[in-house]
Amino acid sequence: MPDTQDTIVSQEKFDEMVKELEHLKTVRRTEIAKNLEYARSLGDLSENAEYQEARDLQAATEERIKKLEELVKHAKIVTEGKKKSEVGFGSKVTIKREGSPDLHEYTIVGSEEADMRVKKLSHVSPLGAALMGKKKGDVFTFETPNGKQTYTIEKVA
Repeated sequence: MPDTQDTIVSQEKFDEMVKELEHLKTVRRTEIAKNLEYARSLGDLSENAEYQEARDLQAATEERIKKLEELVKHAKIVTEGKKKSEVGFGSKVTIKREGSPDLHEYTIVGSEEADMRVKKLSHVSPLGAALMGKKKGDVFTFETPNGKQTYTIEKVA
């Protein structure tokens, strides 16, 4: 269960969480109740795999509902930063590691939205935190499992 700290999210992520919560509370709960009812009708509950599976699904769904309710309750919706020249929430930033020609572009997001598969970097991750407040041309260093890494900010949008 998350603590009562604010969860920083974009309006898009907030809407997505509210939609998922509504779906779980209405459609999914009804589906699970029907599955439980059917499984009970099969008889002996102690050796009833369908019943146990439905109970497990119900528990997981209720846990997700509780988590989403907390996230939505404590969500702080942040729009893209006003200063386009400085890295902030919603910024697209392009960086280059010292000694490498490769450029890496990330979008700075809240921790609930972070997804490295689509280059969305949490503002509280080591790299995200190191980027916050920096400007194009800034050189910065941050600690990684492989030691300190030095990067240059090539672009902020």
